[in-house]
Amino acid sequence: MNRGPLTMRSAVDPVAKAQSAWGEDLPNWVLVLAETCQKTTQASVAKRIDYSPAVVSSVLSNSYKGDIGSVEQAVRWELMSETVACPALGEIARKTCVDWQAKPYAATSAHRAAMYHACRSKCPHSRLVQRGDDDAL
Repeated sequence: MNRGPLTMRSAVDPVAKAQSAWGEDLPNWVLVLAETCQKTTQASVAKRIDYSPAVVSSVLSNSYKGDIGSVEQAVRWELMSETVACPALGEIARKTCVDWQAKPYAATSAHRAAMYHACRSKCPHSRLVQRGDDDAL
């Protein structure tokens, strides 16, 4: 049933929502999330950071009950283009760093093999659990 446009519907300002919910403790990454939602849509931002629109909404309203650190990382990687100093490649995007860590060993090229070992050789940016051997979780 098509009822036409909803004239009584008020648009929610994501930045105002975040500022109201977080107050003076508003982290910079939440502000970036809110500003990006303001420029596009909450659904498109959610898709970009690989979370649901409900998660984005609850983060903006400071009521998210899940792992907020994971959401923060996704925002920093995808929306803020955070970089790290890779010991093997130099300055790279944090997302690229995480992507290299996730790749399994493959002897398809010397570069690929070197990166596999570099990510597992006590790299300060590695999120992999270090064990005595080359197998990491």
